[in-house]
Amino acid sequence: MFGACCCRSESNLVCNSLCCVLVVVNISVQLRMTSVTPLRLVSRLFKPVSPVRTITLAYVTKQCDKGSTETYNSSYEPDIGNLYTEEHLSLRKTVRKIIDKDINPHVDEWEAAGEFPIRELFKKLGNAGILGVNMPQEFGGLGLDWSYSLAVAEELGYINCGSIPMAIGVQTEMSTQALAKFGSDELRKQFLAPAVAGDMIASIGVSELSAGSDVAAIKTQAVRKGDDYVINGSKMWITNGLKADWMCMLANTGSGPVHKNKSLIIVPLNTKGIERVKIDKLGMDCSDTAQIFFEDVRVPISYCIGEENHGFLYQMQQFQLERLFASGSLIIGLETIIKETAEYCSQRKAFGYPLINNQIIHYTLAELQTEVEALRALTYRAVARYIRGEDVTYLASMCKLKVGRLARQVTDSCLQYWGGMGYTKEVKVSRMYRDFRLVSIGGGADEVMLGIICKYMETLPTVK
Repeated sequence: MFGACCCRSESNLVCNSLCCVLVVVNISVQLRMTSVTPLRLVSRLFKPVSPVRTITLAYVTKQCDKGSTETYNSSYEPDIGNLYTEEHLSLRKTVRKIIDKDINPHVDEWEAAGEFPIRELFKKLGNAGILGVNMPQEFGGLGLDWSYSLAVAEELGYINCGSIPMAIGVQTEMSTQALAKFGSDELRKQFLAPAVAGDMIASIGVSELSAGSDVAAIKTQAVRKGDDYVINGSKMWITNGLKADWMCMLANTGSGPVHKNKSLIIVPLNTKGIERVKIDKLGMDCSDTAQIFFEDVRVPISYCIGEENHGFLYQMQQFQLERLFASGSLIIGLETIIKETAEYCSQRKAFGYPLINNQIIHYTLAELQTEVEALRALTYRAVARYIRGEDVTYLASMCKLKVGRLARQVTDSCLQYWGGMGYTKEVKVSRMYRDFRLVSIGGGADEVMLGIICKYMETLPTVK
């Protein structure tokens, strides 16, 4: 109906704009001629022809550093109908079955006990392929792109606590990604394959007591002695730390600049000289979190991931997936809190009327749901670019900032509408209020995300 058109040319913005007008004008004509619903019609008209499932409208090239440029693709990004296929939805169904059968019926018990059976659960997840969605097939993974990992992360949002999704994310996105990408085949056979199968539990060791968001300031040393590293120092806030079999540790291995003197090293946590101490926390009750001390701990130099003194760079890449996972894994949880709050306010009466009748309440819930949809769109956009091979540090930092702040806003606002019940441990909103507060702190505090975003915007003051 629209005839030949040059809008496949990415630089022809005028033609693209006119075509969009033609689409709108002709929708009414199309509807008279077919039984296809408007949404299905629009999806047909805009069906992408690109292998990355996007319709490019323009490219903007921005000066980033002296002598270099970075290309930003201001393209139409896929929504759920384009990002997720039947295969994605099938994977989500598999995850949901495990959640409904093996996790949610036991969450209250595990939270009260302060731990969950991580080895049994991880083995079930490993058998189902959930722990190796984006991992290489030769090491037991499914070899899929990260959109499938996002599908899993979103589905984990149906778990009735924050602890278990976090523990899973540490295993799949935070402690194994650098190993999968840069590790030797021998190292991947020894540590990655068992982690993917659920036979080994992994942890990530970056933060220290005096070095959290300031990664360059870590003090732990790994000094070469013969064929070994001798490690001295400590690591803080280690998720899965008490039960983990090994740690992906960032340690100083050189004397050069702070960004070029660190390495990622696999440290088996049953090695002599290691002491683990449990940390009591405000939330994430059934997640085991530890401070771990290392005194003259010896590991082979061959346990270094990739090149020595390249660890800071490798860890920065791992951080991006950690932040995308955090964003994706909270979407459903935040939606659930809003929905349950709306249902409670519809049933609870005050002064003869349901609470939901108060404009401040139903307007606030509408605003919060709108913000969750904005988070979803931003997350999908970042993931779509990541699977195209683009650097998503800018967008991933925005995702992390947005999800952390929105988690605080949703849980605090909704808890208020539950009144006294919201201040008890009998309802989900109070648990999520405690659990989700971590998101603005862990994996890079909000303030650090703002600094990264400002750097990309070129508004960060220069320190002389």
